[in-house]
Amino acid sequence: MEKQKIAVLGPGSWGTALSQVLNDNGHEVRIWGNLADQIDEINQDHTNKRYFKDIVLDEKIKAYHDLSQALDGVDAVLFVVPTKVTRLVAQQVAAVLDHKVTVLHASKGLEPDSHKRLSLILEEEIPADKRSEIVVVSGPSHAEETIVRDITLITAASKDLETAKYVQTLFSNHYFRLYTNTDVVGVETAGALKNIIAVGAGALHGLGFGDNAKAAIITRGLAEITRLGVKLGANPLTYSGLSGVGDLIVTGTSIHSRNWRAGDALGRGEKLADIEANMGMVIEGISTTRAAYELAQELGVYMPITQAIYRVIYEDLDIKEAIHDIMNNEFKAENEWS
Repeated sequence: MEKQKIAVLGPGSWGTALSQVLNDNGHEVRIWGNLADQIDEINQDHTNKRYFKDIVLDEKIKAYHDLSQALDGVDAVLFVVPTKVTRLVAQQVAAVLDHKVTVLHASKGLEPDSHKRLSLILEEEIPADKRSEIVVVSGPSHAEETIVRDITLITAASKDLETAKYVQTLFSNHYFRLYTNTDVVGVETAGALKNIIAVGAGALHGLGFGDNAKAAIITRGLAEITRLGVKLGANPLTYSGLSGVGDLIVTGTSIHSRNWRAGDALGRGEKLADIEANMGMVIEGISTTRAAYELAQELGVYMPITQAIYRVIYEDLDIKEAIHDIMNNEFKAENEWS
């Protein structure tokens, strides 16, 4: 592939790691953010120490505070901003974008209140004549490992297979590999909802439970993620793939996962407000829990783990009581779908 110009919107941990992947592949990378000190640090020191204390970035990676400059003449725009500001940033992009680009996102969540997937937000806010079909980049991936070029396999999903293949070629190299998929609903719901289960898995660890409980919440968590996704039109097989069970494993078992760490702290008795303040990064699983709970209620989908986590976070239910309630739910067959 010939050199492409790519604007990466969001200089967080994942945006920075993906910028390095793209730079390694010979593309021109422009990181955009709204914190002047962070932009200056990337340009002057070639570091992003808020997220990676010991990593030095290639000096070819440039950072921008001006969005129109970052978007000038680019081939692709990658959104890696928190879910709650995705619509706002998309509106800002639409206001200054003056040519057609490939639009992709690598964030994981559901929009608060509307419960919409992020690709729907991008479709709504960026005019169709200025963008491709949206591509979702999602899968089992810790930024802390990708930034040191550890082997990572994830998914590029789009309604248009050729656009997904373009993104696959854009990113893939000897340590970072993408697989294509056309099930956007499945890939996005898997990426969003696994953060809820990761909070629960962390809480079990914080309470002192072992591997049996970990396997139980991951497996039954995947079952309820699949139930909701299929109700929204997803292919159930997607949840057996990288963006489904793969992402759930990596997020639900690792200290690198801020959702798992948040749950672990909850399990040890810390208050949510303190956890969020100490994390210093967005914990997507917290807001996604509310969105998924409300969506499940609206659609009549049985999601007992999500409901339990919702009650702990938003109704101050004691975690041990929540676990007791789940263990005493009515008996079910393993493959029941309601």
